[in-house]
Amino acid sequence: MEDCPLIYLNNAATSWPKPPEVLAEVTRCLQAPIFEQGRSTAGGVTDYPSATREALADFFHAEEPDHFIFTQSATDSLNLLIGGFVKNQKAPFHAITTELEHNSILRPLSSLAGEGHLTLSVLPFHDDRVTLPAIKKALQPDTRLVVMTHGSNVLGSLQHIRPIAEYCAENDIFLIIDGAQTAGQIPINLTELPGGAFVFTGHKALFGIPGIGGFYLTEPAAIAPTRTGGTGTDSRSLAHPGEMPQKYEAGTPNYPGIASLLACIRFIERQGQDAITSKCRGLTALFIRELGRDRAITLYTPAPDLPVVSFNIPGLENDEAGYILAKAYNIITRTGLHCAPLIHERIDGGKGCIRVSFSHLNTPEECCQAATAIHEVAESADR
Repeated sequence: MEDCPLIYLNNAATSWPKPPEVLAEVTRCLQAPIFEQGRSTAGGVTDYPSATREALADFFHAEEPDHFIFTQSATDSLNLLIGGFVKNQKAPFHAITTELEHNSILRPLSSLAGEGHLTLSVLPFHDDRVTLPAIKKALQPDTRLVVMTHGSNVLGSLQHIRPIAEYCAENDIFLIIDGAQTAGQIPINLTELPGGAFVFTGHKALFGIPGIGGFYLTEPAAIAPTRTGGTGTDSRSLAHPGEMPQKYEAGTPNYPGIASLLACIRFIERQGQDAITSKCRGLTALFIRELGRDRAITLYTPAPDLPVVSFNIPGLENDEAGYILAKAYNIITRTGLHCAPLIHERIDGGKGCIRVSFSHLNTPEECCQAATAIHEVAESADR
């Protein structure tokens, strides 16, 4: 293994490496005095929160930069949005989610259902998707909330989210879209997704550093704040400000994380979002083609929309196979349930699987080397 260069294929968890300009912007942020609106007199330095909100609005084609709220992660965003929506309701209500979801959705909703705040329907997926007709069929008179992923972190399937968003907006149902796997990976136009909220994280396909995420909120009146504290504005009042974005942001922002978001958006725009999407799809198709030469390998994602490939090697537990790939070949994958237990109950009996996920910074050579290594591991297991 000492002669094997590291091949990192766990980008659906956290992308690596980070572009040099992202790391440089984080360093620049930490080397200069922090500019905090209402809290500092520092001048001549970047107002990272404002600049990044503007960049996000351009990148996602959103109309209101101040409706981008910074959090520590997609999980943090989902908890804030789900909890804030429940806080705003005068009575228990019905919510809908799907079997495709990450635990960052399943756990908050299940917890709130257990406490009696809502009743919950979890819709099964068919052909790796949950469609608008399935959601319509599950509606109840008191359905007020739908929370669902934009792209599966296990199956790599994209949900046809626009008709769902339009239907929810027309029928007074709040829609929270988990874009953790799609933001930075595919083009996203928020003007085509009316109402609700779109959640993103910085450390995956956006190439930012861990600890930064956020959401875009079209309808602030739908979500009650769940945190209060210092904002640097209207400090005389003991009531938290109701203006955006301060309504949902309390305390000192994660300036290095926000700076990384600003740099990564510039990086993606220089590369071209369409070019990134196309390259990742090409890498995924190449890897699946190479992997498919071994019919013994159980492939769960034969044609994913996102650069996510899940599989198992017969005769080997998925964690054992991942350990061999890491120790013998210096190939980093992800094994287990990927924080999405309901998917695995359907596809592999709840045992989990090996997941390979690519980024724009991977190469075709790495795809072929990884596939060859997996073939060798499978042959060894078959002996």
